[in-house]
Amino acid sequence: MNIFNKIILLGRPASGKSEVINYIKNMKPDERLSRFHLGNIRELDDFPMLWTWFEEDAILEKKFGKPRIHTDKEGYFIEQYLWNLLIERISLDYTKLIRDDAKFHEQNTALIEFSRGSEHGGYKDAFMHLSKEILENAALVYINVPYEESLRKNRKRFNPNKPDSILEHGLPDDKLEKMYKIVDWEEVSAGSDTHININGVNVPYVVFENMPSKTDDPQTLGPALDEVFTKLWKIYKG
Repeated sequence: MNIFNKIILLGRPASGKSEVINYIKNMKPDERLSRFHLGNIRELDDFPMLWTWFEEDAILEKKFGKPRIHTDKEGYFIEQYLWNLLIERISLDYTKLIRDDAKFHEQNTALIEFSRGSEHGGYKDAFMHLSKEILENAALVYINVPYEESLRKNRKRFNPNKPDSILEHGLPDDKLEKMYKIVDWEEVSAGSDTHININGVNVPYVVFENMPSKTDDPQTLGPALDEVFTKLWKIYKG
């Protein structure tokens, strides 16, 4: 099939990544293919892994009286390298996915999602831990919003009763500011409007400018994604 093998989807928390994935996953397969060149979607997201660590640390502390392994009591990682461990986990999951289904990309697109702020190494550090298997024949979409918009939407979507939810999780304001107010996207993407060299692989990319917000309403999100994926496909196939 004539599809993207892999899409790496990046952006600040609450920039619109989850809304984009939700929109794409709920499309009819033939429409998703014809409009966006995307096959069946298989997500590789580090948030469920991260949240499992939070839950495990809480159990260790409260149920067993044992030291927390990954995070302190404020919910920050004990060691910065744990952010990169999450990327290594994504790379490992992709390796196992292809190992178990050598024909996976005949009908499927792997969608790799994560967010990184400069405070914990930024995209520069994270990219170093993406495997060549992921990067080869991949394309990248960065959803661009300023910090103030990330803060607004993070507050809007947070459901304290479902902190583990992909669509409803959020961060306290102070954590969002500390970890994501400054990002290094412009630094890592400098030098080319069409490709980013990651570990020796030239990965085609586009920036989805999400101001004013297009991801709040499916009526505006659909046309915006048409534009994004049409542009990306031309670079990808060029």
